[in-house]
Amino acid sequence: MNILVDTSVWSLALRRDSPLDCPVVSRLKMALNDGENVFTTGLILQELLQGFKGPKARRRLIEDLSSLPLIIPEKRDHVDAADLNVKLRQKGIQVGTIDVLLAQLCLRYGLSLLSTDKDFIHIAKHTPLVLIAD
Repeated sequence: MNILVDTSVWSLALRRDSPLDCPVVSRLKMALNDGENVFTTGLILQELLQGFKGPKARRRLIEDLSSLPLIIPEKRDHVDAADLNVKLRQKGIQVGTIDVLLAQLCLRYGLSLLSTDKDFIHIAKHTPLVLIAD
């Protein structure tokens, strides 16, 4: 399986006090241990770096995520994400700009999304997005 791991899951996995029985963290660990294709994007890296303090933690995070394939959104991805956002709003669904772009990247590249963010549940109801949630 090809998986894009959302910031919400990485945040839980990288916390020192993360609950041992957290299903999405267990799913992430399983994916990494089983050699599944786990992807990231610059937006996720940026969100994670904004939440970490200290140069040591920052360096380690950059090093850890550098081993993952990085998806770089193209102009087409932003245009398609904007179109998707408009379609969702027409159905009364409000989602953030970053979330709709991540969903669009998953749709374009055939990735499943591992997330705890409830906005993706609404997106998945109205698109072919495959969501792996807790």
